[in-house]
Amino acid sequence: MSTEPEAAAEETADAVGPGPGAPGTTDGPDAAHDGSAAAAHDGAETTTARDGAETAARSGAPSGPTGGTTAAPGDSAAEAGGGASVEEAGTGEATTDGTDTGTGTDAPDGDTAAGEKSEAEAELAAQRVERERIERRKAERQGPVDAGAKLSGTAADLLAAVRAVESGEKPAAPVFGAPEPARRPAPEPARQPRPAASAEPVAAPGGPAPETVQAVRTVLAQGGAPETLAPQTAALLGEGAEGALRADPWQLLRVTGVRPEQADGFARTLLGAECGPDDERRGRAVTVWLLEQAALAGHTALELPRLTETLARRGVPDPDAAVQSTLAEGEALAFQDALEEPGGRADSASRSTQDTGEEGAGDGEERPVRVLVGLERYALAEESLADGLARLVNSAPKQDGSAADWEQAAAAARGSAAELVRAVAGHGLVLHTGGEASLAEPAALLRTAHALGLRAWAAAHGMLGRDRFAALLDTFSEPSEPTSAEPARTGPAAVTLAGLLSGAEGPGRDAEGTLDLDLLVVLDAPQLDVESAALLAESLPDGARLVLAGDPAVLWSAGPGRVFADLLAARVCPQVASRRPDPGPLGELVSGIGIGELGQVEAPGKEVVIVPVREAGEAVHRTVQLVADSVPRAIGVPAEDTQVITPGHGGAAGTRALNAALKERLNPGPGRFGGFDPGDRVAYSPAPGRTLPGRVTKAEADGLHLACAGETVVVPRDRVEQSVRHGWALTAHQAVGGRWPAVVVVLPGDAAQSLSRPWVYTAFGRAARHLSVVHGVEQALPRAVAEVPAKPRTTRLPVLLAPQVPTDA
Repeated sequence: MSTEPEAAAEETADAVGPGPGAPGTTDGPDAAHDGSAAAAHDGAETTTARDGAETAARSGAPSGPTGGTTAAPGDSAAEAGGGASVEEAGTGEATTDGTDTGTGTDAPDGDTAAGEKSEAEAELAAQRVERERIERRKAERQGPVDAGAKLSGTAADLLAAVRAVESGEKPAAPVFGAPEPARRPAPEPARQPRPAASAEPVAAPGGPAPETVQAVRTVLAQGGAPETLAPQTAALLGEGAEGALRADPWQLLRVTGVRPEQADGFARTLLGAECGPDDERRGRAVTVWLLEQAALAGHTALELPRLTETLARRGVPDPDAAVQSTLAEGEALAFQDALEEPGGRADSASRSTQDTGEEGAGDGEERPVRVLVGLERYALAEESLADGLARLVNSAPKQDGSAADWEQAAAAARGSAAELVRAVAGHGLVLHTGGEASLAEPAALLRTAHALGLRAWAAAHGMLGRDRFAALLDTFSEPSEPTSAEPARTGPAAVTLAGLLSGAEGPGRDAEGTLDLDLLVVLDAPQLDVESAALLAESLPDGARLVLAGDPAVLWSAGPGRVFADLLAARVCPQVASRRPDPGPLGELVSGIGIGELGQVEAPGKEVVIVPVREAGEAVHRTVQLVADSVPRAIGVPAEDTQVITPGHGGAAGTRALNAALKERLNPGPGRFGGFDPGDRVAYSPAPGRTLPGRVTKAEADGLHLACAGETVVVPRDRVEQSVRHGWALTAHQAVGGRWPAVVVVLPGDAAQSLSRPWVYTAFGRAARHLSVVHGVEQALPRAVAEVPAKPRTTRLPVLLAPQVPTDA
């Protein structure tokens, strides 16, 4: 992963990055960055697959600003090694924390094509799945897609349906299928629910027909583009991919990892004299590409001036015309959002209009507005999310248990746990903030709700968070004694959010398609992006209660949006701040970082150790020594319970280098299956934004067998290179939601620019008993904690919520 999404860009210019020059100046497309994937992560932390080339090792022994114990410099001799590199993300930013999203991003020194070498059975199965998908798409499509015809897949289907309804050509029911509840049905088809983090193997997406791939491969070869892009291009553009590429070569820019200069070279080769920087097709393609890059940086939309400014830097002669053409084709949407007036409630009178609709403040006074442009999928998701949250805020929750029962339960709780119970008793949406220790309060709430007869569930971001919270529920639960008339009741349960939404875990859905529950507590709420949050809100039944709980100081979601932070700022529902501090020296250290202070802490039990290093080779050597020898011997935590966290994948001290060194020391082997051996620690990414730490158990014809949080996952052979990495070392985004007995945070010299307060807070906060900091950034660490907050993201959720929620909410 590269820079964290929140560390991605102040505004459009930073988010999408300036271009290398006017289009049409390159000789041809590159080989797609070592694997063609420029990332989306976990908004995640984005990166290309280039291993770093530039060395920037810092000299001089760094100080230990965090206090604690400083390791003796004579523990080991430094290995030779160059400085760690700073990778460039696909957006043009200098980054070190590259994303590993499981989508082929940052593939280690390989081609991006997936599935070319899969077994015959897997390929036939993929073909069958694809044929079924195509037939389904044809059956759902009720009319021709005019504007926006260059969209494909579900987005094209949704666009055709929406426009058919708007134009009056078809009634809503035939277009959208079976009758739906009154709330907005459109966003759900537009989103593809992310695969569940369950014990079931995550099936590889159905691939395009072989003849389609071959036809695309021929076009790519004619245009001088890497033929390895054929499967991904065919999957994106559908059955008519060959014709679409010939008619508009810049469609290649939709493929992950392809940059404008590469698409320009491809277009020049195919079109010859017809190709030019002022081509309308190019303007549209670059506009969509910039919006996609902004989404990788966490934005759900971009302000129009920033977008046109960046288009001009990308060599688009008429940026305004390019944006208008993109809007006319339906590939993006425009909005006018009223700005907050000083002294008034945020956006209390704001109006949002689509496609530059009429403003009209109603009182004859003109209000200042900002014009935003965003991709349809995120715009619809954000609108759907606002509708779903407003429904929860404005409707009375289901009355399970009397008011007296709830008050009695609150009185039995203590402190902020009592406040949480009282808030949930009378409100459909409640926010809960706090650190690791505060998890005891949602656990108490779930036990209370269960005792009152509510169907109560908790959903965590990943398997590690789920299992940790389930253990907390078990620890504090007091199961009732079974009687002859009634067996012992089971308490509330914890699942992963992806498993809950997919139906692989949890209560399932009722006849109306909503989740069969009364209360849902979502842990790790800062990791909610707009698409998963919208699907969650739409899935809750009327009268249900939703609690979003999390630590607002950690890294934001990998995907676009900042749902939890936006809701905290909007103040549309009760907010309960936990007063339970995280205990011990580690709790004191992390709490200080959260408010911008990196102070010294007393660590009599070696809870915090600073290991100064001068260059990247020494950082790798000392990290291996800590994991394999020092921490087990001095702290009593074995190597398998120690997690290494570093800012990026690339460079001389990134995850690749550290994992290679740790494998050689802890589990040497030839890498018989795609570079992996039984016993290897791995990080499996079944979908963008989700990483499952696990261990290789065996490799067979059906794929690589992993044990992830006690569950078996089989990764097909053709998905291993894209979605599995070694996992002794992770990035901070991969580690979010996890917690380990011991953590070694590696800060090589060239990581200074990628550090921020949320990154340091997240990385240091993963340690439960012991934290070692391999420190090579000198004063950049305290500077980042004090001066570098999370970079802002452009979102519309507060504006969309304001008109729907009463002022006194």
